Formats: sequence, structure tokens, C-alpha cells
Amino acid sequence: MPLNREEREQFLAEPHVAALSVDAGEEDRAPLSVPIWYQYRPGGDIRIMTGLGSRKERLITKAGRFCLMVDRLEPTIRYVSVEGPVVSTTPAKKELLREISARYLPPEKVDGYVDFAWQEHGEQVVITMRPQRWVSSDLGQV
Repeated sequence: MPLNREEREQFLAEPHVAALSVDAGEEDRAPLSVPIWYQYRPGGDIRIMTGLGSRKERLITKAGRFCLMVDRLEPTIRYVSVEGPVVSTTPAKKELLREISARYLPPEKVDGYVDFAWQEHGEQVVITMRPQRWVSSDLGQV
């Protein structure tokens, strides 16, 4: 059964690793689909961070939109897919990297990861997407 707006937004706000998909821009290629950490609060926009000039960033910039899909298997099989237009691309700030990392890592690992990533991953950008189309379901106890 489809989730209502509150359920799907709350599910997306949980710290799932998303599958990001974006048009590969070539007739003979499937969309690029990669795992990614993200930030989202119910009713707001979605923010991701990626390397400036990376294939992902170039394809998102060209397409002007992307899709995220998150899922789980327990306690019920549930998923949410959301797509929408890019509303901004800005230089990344270390504080946002810390905020996103804290969603996914144990507290004692966050500072070390942030310091490493900030120094080793090169220049990053924040891409903000406005949720426009949703597909969701909870299949219950299948």
C-alpha cells in the first residue's frame, strides 16, 4: 500500500543509504545509480554532497534533476522513491559534512571521518533537490 505524505517523508528522513539515479546522458547507457548519504527533514529539500567535477555532479548538472530511492526489509518491506529538480549547487562546508556523517556513523567515528574526508576527497559541492514526485509502498508482513 502507498504511504501517506507524513509516512513517506518520515521514512525518507531516517538515515537510510539512498540509491541515487541520474540520466547518464547517452542513448546506449542506463542511468547512473550509486549509493549515497543524504540529508532530509520532512517538508524540506534533499541535500547531497559529491565531488566537484565528478561524473555524478556533471550528470546531475546536465540533467537538472535526480532520483533517490531508500528501502528496508524489516519490520516490513517498505520503500520510498523521490525525484525532483535541482534548486541549487553550492560549495560544501565542513559543518554540513559533519551533520550528514553524524546521521550514518557512530558518534566516536564522526570527527575522524570528517577530517579525513575533508582533506582527501577533494573539493565538494552540495546539490539541493526539491522533492516533486514520490512513489512509495509498504508491503506489510510478506
